[in-house]
Amino acid sequence: MTEYKIALLGFGGVNRALTQLIADKNEHWANEFGFKLKIVGVSDLYFGSIINKNGLDAHELAAVPAVKGGFRTLPAGSAEPANETVIRFSGADLIAEATFTNPVDGEPATTFCRWALEKGISVVTTNKGPVALHAESLKALARSTGAQFEFEGSVMSGTPVIRLAKESLAGSEISGFKGILNGTSNFVLSSMEEGLDFSDAVAKAQELGYAEADPTADVEGHDVRLKVVILANELLGAKLTPSDVLCKGISGITSKDIAEATKANARWKLIGSAEKMSNGSITASVSPQLLPQGDALAGVSGATNAITFNTNVLGPVTVVGAGAGRFETAFALLSDIVSIHKNKTKIGK
Repeated sequence: MTEYKIALLGFGGVNRALTQLIADKNEHWANEFGFKLKIVGVSDLYFGSIINKNGLDAHELAAVPAVKGGFRTLPAGSAEPANETVIRFSGADLIAEATFTNPVDGEPATTFCRWALEKGISVVTTNKGPVALHAESLKALARSTGAQFEFEGSVMSGTPVIRLAKESLAGSEISGFKGILNGTSNFVLSSMEEGLDFSDAVAKAQELGYAEADPTADVEGHDVRLKVVILANELLGAKLTPSDVLCKGISGITSKDIAEATKANARWKLIGSAEKMSNGSITASVSPQLLPQGDALAGVSGATNAITFNTNVLGPVTVVGAGAGRFETAFALLSDIVSIHKNKTKIGK
């Protein structure tokens, strides 16, 4: 049985949920997968930091009250964040990086990933910034030090869309995709179909925790644009940056538009897509699209995500699953850790 020492960067919903899963499921993972996780360090801008190379109590960590400097209440805890110290000196084998997404340059998360990978520490992340902007250099760095860089949760939360496409659809010749890749915008559109106007639908999404206080990244398509870049680069061999993806959000859709779509037996969806052209180039976009009810994506409502892969061998293949939620996203981190463990077991390291 293998024990991995893991350090957590960020202690918001996702890594706190991962901590709870470790507290509840470690023995089950030992039986099912052959490994356990021991948390040896945590750093967070709000909670502070804590390190214990012998292992922290996951139950105790998961129960830390949501107050500024909360780690100060634990033995050896500090109210100050210490990202570099936790990465370099906690003794971690794995880093779970779940800090905020910076769509401009991917910092400081990209630097956190580099610090870890330089030391041969594998990284699992849900952060779109480092993946959309720096995946190639981070993967190359990981290869050079014998570490692994995994990011399944960066696109569809707990739904394993990247690994599914690379492994289960290997040989299917994926030529493109279109998807509902943002649960917030899909929830807003679904709520508008139920009679709310745009602003009230956004307020409802905020009330339920689907939307941030500033929902711009979700409703204007910026979040989807990063995910399209990640998928196009990973699955289609593109070398896109966010500026290469035309982007339009849903803020211009009115209740009248929704009503007219319903009469036409169609539904508005915010779609992120990419397609490989005959000359090998990749075109990609994010935009509201009017889908007929017969489209596999048209029936996807609420905060659910879905993606249709266009393949030359199988035709269209649609995957529907959770696109939001802290435990769902924490599961993506777990799936990456399982993948890392399998790879290490395979090569005997």
